[in-house]
Amino acid sequence: MPFPSVCVLRDARFVVVVFGLSVLFAAGAVGQSVGPPVDEAQMWPSPTTEDWKKPCLLQWQRTWEDATAVAHQTGKPILICINMDGEVASEHYAGIRYRSPEIASMYEPYVCVIASVYRHTPRDYDEDGRRIECPRFGTVTCGEHIAIEPLLFEKYMDGNRISPRHIMVELDGSEVYDVYHTWDVASVFNQIQDGIAERGDVPITEIRGDRPIFERVTSRDARDREAVEQAYREGDADLRRQLLEIAKENPDAAPPDMLRQALFGFDPEMIDLARETLAKTTSADNVDLIAEALRAPMNEDEKAQMLDALERIGESSSSQRAQWLSVVHRGLGSGSGPVNADAWKPAQGGSYPAPQAEELPDWADLMARLDRESEVAREQPKDADAHLEVARSALAFARSTAGEAGIVSESGALLTADPSTARRVTRSHYDEARRAALEAQKLGATGWPVDSILTVTTYYLGELEEAYELSESAAENVPDGAEDWASMAVLTIFAEGRYQRIKEAVANEEKWSPRWLTDVHSAYNVLARHPLGTVGQVVWHYDFLAWLGANRYASRVLDEGLSRYPASPELHARLRQVLLDRRGVDGLEERYESMASAEGAPASLGWYAGLASFVAAEFHRRANDSERAEAAYSRSIAHYEKAIAADPEFRESSDFNIALALAGRARLAIEDERLDDALDAILASYERAPGAAGTLDGLNMTPGLTGKLLVSKLQEKGRSEEVARLQAVLDTLDPEHLLEPYVERNR
Repeated sequence: MPFPSVCVLRDARFVVVVFGLSVLFAAGAVGQSVGPPVDEAQMWPSPTTEDWKKPCLLQWQRTWEDATAVAHQTGKPILICINMDGEVASEHYAGIRYRSPEIASMYEPYVCVIASVYRHTPRDYDEDGRRIECPRFGTVTCGEHIAIEPLLFEKYMDGNRISPRHIMVELDGSEVYDVYHTWDVASVFNQIQDGIAERGDVPITEIRGDRPIFERVTSRDARDREAVEQAYREGDADLRRQLLEIAKENPDAAPPDMLRQALFGFDPEMIDLARETLAKTTSADNVDLIAEALRAPMNEDEKAQMLDALERIGESSSSQRAQWLSVVHRGLGSGSGPVNADAWKPAQGGSYPAPQAEELPDWADLMARLDRESEVAREQPKDADAHLEVARSALAFARSTAGEAGIVSESGALLTADPSTARRVTRSHYDEARRAALEAQKLGATGWPVDSILTVTTYYLGELEEAYELSESAAENVPDGAEDWASMAVLTIFAEGRYQRIKEAVANEEKWSPRWLTDVHSAYNVLARHPLGTVGQVVWHYDFLAWLGANRYASRVLDEGLSRYPASPELHARLRQVLLDRRGVDGLEERYESMASAEGAPASLGWYAGLASFVAAEFHRRANDSERAEAAYSRSIAHYEKAIAADPEFRESSDFNIALALAGRARLAIEDERLDDALDAILASYERAPGAAGTLDGLNMTPGLTGKLLVSKLQEKGRSEEVARLQAVLDTLDPEHLLEPYVERNR
């Protein structure tokens, strides 16, 4: 099958972020003053590779709660900084200004937080539970600067996501200034300095960094948190024990990332102390850590204490996530509900290697059969079985005619060419099937045949609530090993009904029964093996479990789904994210390299291995590791070339992604000031797939913009011959592909 380009198949969150933020940032820019004709490259020069190697010198607080606590403790106001990958001024602030000692000194009178929705490292913690700081901003993890953004959007952004942006917030939560859309950096820095000067003589209490480490365990200041985590990491068993004992006595103020190190360590005494601390906490800050702790083997008493803690947090803080996780772990661990997935076995005795297409009889044949059976039912009005046969045939006829483009039989007979008439015909036969089933039920028909028809017809007639109720008894009576369409449809409706109840309870912040989750999970476990099951059902099941935080169960669903649908783009997107979260970019590439090189592996896995290396290259670029990024791009291109050689069907999508990889290499060469290499790479990109020139990569850059940047760099060096050569190629491309993203056009 043809594979889409990398921008479609990359992790869903990147696609959403690039599209969504482009629109939102543009919306915020509408109506703003265009400003003077300034050369953006001169006003906000792009950081070089050497610039990115310098550390970010601003000290960010990890959460909004930490920031407000530190602000009240010190008397300092909060400075919110908002940043966006790929936007020229944001790149300048992140790569140059935030790494300048003079700028860091200017920001020191503030309690600073950073918000950015872009992820620059795949994980926030390593295998030992140690923090992995964001390479772009330092101090915080990517998860922290991502998590704080929606909160700040609600509080202070006035419905407009604009970057770069600086907002000063006083101790009472009021906004002092909000600086954005300026055409010079001096205006921003003047406002930052004026904001402090205009406060007058507000008493400031500095948080001393020379206090004994034991006094710093309960502090929310980022510097103290770092010091405590380092002391635990480098200390002996006695020091670690003392730090954890203090945390245990102050469970709601215990530093989560020190507890994480203890939980991921190998000392049973430290693990027990960390678990005991979490079992006593009522702080929502510890919800995710408890969820991670529950992944590890533990006895039932310890598990019960953790679940009790989640329930307590949910009640005391209204944390929906805590409530969900408590229900999830109780629900998925409970016994079977109406659907017994363990008892259901397909007739062939195992999982189906691939879904099977259902063959429906021709509608003309079905119509003739329906006429015959309707005549029998008229002649035998008290015969329940006769009415049930009418219901079956009417349902089959409705399914054979369901569509949006008229009704034509396999033999070519035309029932109607009008889509609206076709829909009416289909609906009338669903209605006929339901009426016949109700008549059969009135005459004494019971059990699966009548329950399944009533459930399905009521659902397709749009009476969803009634259909969900009917599905409960129908699902309980699904015959073991049933392989027909009705069994698949009933289980899907039943699971959908349970999901809707969970969703309503979550939206209304109400408690919901663990049994509902058991029901959904069991139904989809059967559908995963059903011959008429679909990849969409597997994706939905996985996303549902991941949404609720049931990661262990979600991973099992994903693995089984990929064994049945090995070429599914949706499932591979989720596998990439799981691998990045758990094993990082190296683990991502290793897994796909192994799958692609396995004996008998389909060509599609080579294509996905190319995508895995492409994603890895982009993460190396975000981490400012140009050497590893270059190598990953090379591996990506090699995988795509192999996929083309194995199956020419992959040529178009592979060429497209190779063009993006070549453009990424060109960008790296520009930052390293290797202009000859950059020129060769970008020309090769345009030659490989000129249509890719306007496609944003994961860093919000396009091959077209990279070519324009290279033109300016070559002009600076006076290399007119190379400028002419490159410009001649650029002139052949679609002009739209050379424009900045919409947000930048509206700056």
